[in-house]
Amino acid sequence: MEKEFDPYLRIDDVTVDRSDAAMLRAIDDCGSLSGAAEALERSYPRLQQRVVALEEAIGPLVERTRGGADGGGSSLTEAAWGLLERFDRLVAAYEGVARVDETVFSGPVVDRDGELATVETAVGTILAVVPADTRTAGVTIRSDAVSLHSPSDAPPAGGTSVRNRFPGTVTWLEAGDAVARVGIALENGSNPDGEAVPELVALVTRRSVEALGLEAGRSIVASVKATAARGVAIEAHDGRDVDG
Repeated sequence: MEKEFDPYLRIDDVTVDRSDAAMLRAIDDCGSLSGAAEALERSYPRLQQRVVALEEAIGPLVERTRGGADGGGSSLTEAAWGLLERFDRLVAAYEGVARVDETVFSGPVVDRDGELATVETAVGTILAVVPADTRTAGVTIRSDAVSLHSPSDAPPAGGTSVRNRFPGTVTWLEAGDAVARVGIALENGSNPDGEAVPELVALVTRRSVEALGLEAGRSIVASVKATAARGVAIEAHDGRDVDG
């Protein structure tokens, strides 16, 4: 079960998220549901069904007009604009208080497939986007790009787009009103130089904390998509790669 950081509003049995806010704004911009579906590259029937589901929980959100000199169209109601204002305030609050940490793991590039490189680090191999001709890379993983799973529910690394999987143990948890920062000591963490291996930090919602039973000592699996792990070349002061 994948748990990612993402702001949302819960209204009755309906969850309003970023995609819903984008849908309402597209309807306003395009003046119709069909135009919004095309702009967002979504199925029109599914978009229409989503509008209906939201309206059943919240009330009228889209005012539809037919015919006339302008050919009809759709516009947002005051309730829709009020919903967007609430969501914008929530996003601002999340972005204002949700600190995004970056964890860096370094090592030599041992394999490459186009833009993706396999980097051998102190916590095992990491598949990341790394510039060409890089011999030694520092791979940065943002806390809001980390997903957490129960060990029994973690997807297999080879069966999904999530190629990087890190089993570990929760070492600390810092919870706010809506989100929490979680520190994870990775099982495979070892550094031949004797230096401490950095903990991986994840940013998740409080709902995820409860669903996964996160607390110090809890076994967990963290996963990161290869495209979310970004590497840069590490060079010595004389301009050479550190391993050159």
